[in-house]
Amino acid sequence: MDDIVTAGGITKTGEPLYEYTQGNFKALLDVAGKPMIQWVLDALCGAKQVERVVVTGLEADCGVTCEKAIAFLPNAGGMLDNIRHGVLKALETNPNAGHMLAVSSDIPAIQPHMVDWVVETAMQTDHDAYYNVITREVMEARYPGSKRSYIHLRNMEVCGGDMNVIRARLVTSRDSLWDRIIDARKNALKQAALIGYDTLFLLLLRVLSLENAEKTASKKLGFSGRALVCPYAEIGMDVDKPHQLEIMRADLARLKVA
Repeated sequence: MDDIVTAGGITKTGEPLYEYTQGNFKALLDVAGKPMIQWVLDALCGAKQVERVVVTGLEADCGVTCEKAIAFLPNAGGMLDNIRHGVLKALETNPNAGHMLAVSSDIPAIQPHMVDWVVETAMQTDHDAYYNVITREVMEARYPGSKRSYIHLRNMEVCGGDMNVIRARLVTSRDSLWDRIIDARKNALKQAALIGYDTLFLLLLRVLSLENAEKTASKKLGFSGRALVCPYAEIGMDVDKPHQLEIMRADLARLKVA
């Protein structure tokens, strides 16, 4: 499966990580001796299920590498634009590609077997989109100080992961829908409102199960989706704030020593 890595984020003055990036690319922040995105590329290169990689948002001379076939695309603007450009680039090489893996450059703790788990688990069915969720128990056992935001379901609390599988045609059409999805990505209440205020009400009452939420979202958004309850907290441990960056620096420094 081809993989799209989104790496175009540049923090602005006043945003949590600006002190660290000073207006440069977030993906190139140093994490335990490597640019953050290099940890992600190393995991993708080691994964059996990844064939080619497209990095969107960085130039080829940015200093990161991958042993597998790789292409770089300049920043196209917003996340949706970068994902779309990446998918179109991948389709040039593999025009018959059905699904692609979309990975954020700010989850540096992922490992090759985690990438393979996502692809292999998703491809057991033929849905349009697969979205990883991580339970509070899994996340806080691995990263007790991560301070993630959770959606409260009837039988679990979950946060979203930053490695998901999508059918290529979904990304190259229906712009307004995908704009709203991208806008809601970091906000649990916006995610609920996106699929209807009746669903939001049920979520607030904590009576909606993951299965029912999945079915409701698929019906209202107009494509088939499947939630993957992911056993790997690393897929949901994105670096958005200084304390999360320091957690990753310490965690991956220990990994290098081991």
